[in-house]
Amino acid sequence: MSTPLMPKATAVWLIDKTSLTFDQVADFVGMHPLEVQAIADGEVAQGIVGYDPVANGQLTREEIARCEGSPDTRLKLLTSAIPLPKKRGKGARYIPVSKRTDRPDGIAWLLRNHPELTDAQIEKLLATTKETIAKVRDRTHINTATIKPRDPVILGLCTQSELNAVVASAAERGSGAPPANMPVVEDEEEEAH
Repeated sequence: MSTPLMPKATAVWLIDKTSLTFDQVADFVGMHPLEVQAIADGEVAQGIVGYDPVANGQLTREEIARCEGSPDTRLKLLTSAIPLPKKRGKGARYIPVSKRTDRPDGIAWLLRNHPELTDAQIEKLLATTKETIAKVRDRTHINTATIKPRDPVILGLCTQSELNAVVASAAERGSGAPPANMPVVEDEEEEAH
């Protein structure tokens, strides 16, 4: 059986505000009956403020009244009383400062070797921005002279499995159609007619 939040403070409140036996309180909060008796005698937990389990949704008044009427019954914690931890989103992926200067090299490699990838896919894969991708593509990046296309896996910007998954999804999506970030070039024969 799970115990309530703040068991000692809950025990202090139950001793002060109810006529439950020491055994009932001890069983509910997961303490020894002698420790509960020491709390009642003022030997233990002197500075602890009582924590109201009714106001905090761990017990109901009816449950306390039921157990006060019979010393053999035990308090039952409400199942929805203990809040479940909230799931946190992944958030932005951290790229070490030493690898951030390698990011334009990885972008240039992806643009040259995998033109089927969209800007959004490159952005997510390398944790970069569309602005940086556009500057590398247009050769207006501040370090254009020093950019050397290098594999982002070797640079440590992504894993090979992440790169393979993005390339595979781009291949599925764009079978036959040109990628969104590539200019469409018409054939010379069509222009002549």
